[in-house]
Formats: sequence, C-alpha cells, structure tokens
Amino acid sequence: MIAEKFEIEGLILIEPDVFSDARGFFFESYNTQKYENIIPGVSFFQDNISKSCKNTLRGLHYQVGESAQGKLCQVIFGEVLDVAVDIRFSSPTFGKYQAVVLSSENRKQFWIPPGFAHGFAVLSDEAIFMYKCTSFYSKKDERCIIYNDPDLKINWGIENPVISEKDLMGRRFKDIDKDFE
Repeated sequence: MIAEKFEIEGLILIEPDVFSDARGFFFESYNTQKYENIIPGVSFFQDNISKSCKNTLRGLHYQVGESAQGKLCQVIFGEVLDVAVDIRFSSPTFGKYQAVVLSSENRKQFWIPPGFAHGFAVLSDEAIFMYKCTSFYSKKDERCIIYNDPDLKINWGIENPVISEKDLMGRRFKDIDKDFE
C-alpha cells in the first residue's frame, strides 16, 4: 500500500495493494490493522454511497462540533474529481484546496480529516462514490460552502454542473464561522 501526503497537512492519497489475474482483481478497501499506520487513531461509524450522473457536483460539505467528520473516499464505478478545502483557521494552508482524481480504474482512496470541506464532480457518464465517516451524520451540524466561491477558485473540470438546491444555498467561504481553530 502506498500513502502519498500533500502540502496541505492531514490529506493523504492511498493506493491499496491490488491483486489482479484473468478473473479480475481483489483488494482490501479497508483493514483496521493496515490503515492504523496511515491514519492512526481513526474509527469509522458510517459508510455512505451515492450514485450520480455526469457533471453532478456535490459539495462543499462539512460538519462541525462533535459531529465533525473525517472521510475515507473512493470510487466504486466511474471517475470523479474529489476536492478537499482546508477550513482550519489556524492552518498555514487555510483556504487552499487539494483536488485528486478517484476512479474505479485507479482504485485510489482520499483521506480527508475533520477540518475540511469536501465535494466532488462526476467526470464519467455516471459514478458510484463511497466514503467511510468518522462520525454520524447530523443535520443540525451540517454546513456547506458554495461550490463556485470566487475566493477559492476551484476548477471542477466540468461545465454546467448539476447541483442540488441545498448546495446552491451554500455560504461564501469568507463568511464561514471559525468552527475549526
């Protein structure tokens, strides 16, 4: 297993060991013993799966307080551009983002700890996206930053995104609360 760290501390791109032969492939998408070395002290409480069509954009979502979530993201089918924005006010990379391509072909996983807003854009005709969460979903602690915030300048790699009404109501980055000091 290969783990790649980024300039933005805490984010990790994980490439699991994949065993392929004429029948197909096999890999462990999660193993507590192995992942403890990469993301120590993390426990997962909830798995989420979404299916989305081409040009769907979901995000930028995060939760606050005791409901703050770390996410281990991967694509089961298709391809997405996965994005994490640092919203930790005391971080030297506050307001910066990291984008990675996750696909059923590359089988990579993206670890996003609490203190980041998260979103993804579907690049393929459709995609099935799965992520493990370190906390349960809490509607009252859910927050959203508008995907096209002019201060963040995220290049999502798609045109005419398909976005939920809820996500269109996201706040501007400059107006978020200091939930992560």
